[in-house]
Amino acid sequence: MHGRNAISARYRYLRPSLLAFLALLIVPGAPAQAQNWWTTSHPTSGPARAIGSPAAGCLAGGVALPLEGPGYQVVRTSRKRYFGHLRLILYIRDLGRQIATGALDTVYVGDLSQPRGGPMSYGHASHQNGLDVDIWLTPGRPLLQPARLREDIDVPSVVMADGTALVRAVWTSDHARLVHLAARPPEVDRIFVHPAIKRELCRMGGGDRSWLRKVRPWRGHSAHFHVRLACAPGEEECLPGQPLPPGDGCDEMDHYFNGPGRTLLPLPKELLPSHRPPKVALPAACAAVAKTT
Repeated sequence: MHGRNAISARYRYLRPSLLAFLALLIVPGAPAQAQNWWTTSHPTSGPARAIGSPAAGCLAGGVALPLEGPGYQVVRTSRKRYFGHLRLILYIRDLGRQIATGALDTVYVGDLSQPRGGPMSYGHASHQNGLDVDIWLTPGRPLLQPARLREDIDVPSVVMADGTALVRAVWTSDHARLVHLAARPPEVDRIFVHPAIKRELCRMGGGDRSWLRKVRPWRGHSAHFHVRLACAPGEEECLPGQPLPPGDGCDEMDHYFNGPGRTLLPLPKELLPSHRPPKVALPAACAAVAKTT
């Protein structure tokens, strides 16, 4: 990402909360370490520690998610982004078991973190402290395949190209059930989905709507959703995110579609993910994580 002042004038209507989120992705200054976190092949030993924030942090004592299990399969394993905090690994495996026993389709699990977390060379500005995971909105029951055949697998977007509505031939009620299931555990801090998905979930109603508060609209999440766990009590090195606003967030959704285009517009070029590693200042504790053999 480049330049705090590079946001064009036509994006001046973005909400302060959105600008604050973007500020987390555009961190000025040189990185605290020149470590190529994506070349490290194994985690450190010791207990799991989420250090820093999802957009500026690292992971000590990371645990590898088994590449397949009840209800899930990990895809694109050559990236070696299937490591996470132990709490995240347990969360994914428990979600998989609920999927397997709840008549839901097996899901593909995308990126978690690298063996020691930290900035990635491409694809994400977050996923750095071992508390994030991408779960694909798989259409229908996928074939169970060995990991080597899951490198080039892709799934279609459930959102139309203009971002205004769902693709009804792809979106199913099982997708809604899956997001609901993923959001219920108390350790989940928030889940990012495309605004069109959030709007659909709001329309579905239901008795208990408290889980919808965790489901946050964010562009780009049209073929997968992004789960982020909260920092656990006592994890002093883990930096918590901003508190969620009150309510289920459904009363905000008209702004995304009936306002001036807001988050449905493409990101400005200067805010698009770069293939070069983002320059972020990492917590001092990450220096020791990087150097441990």
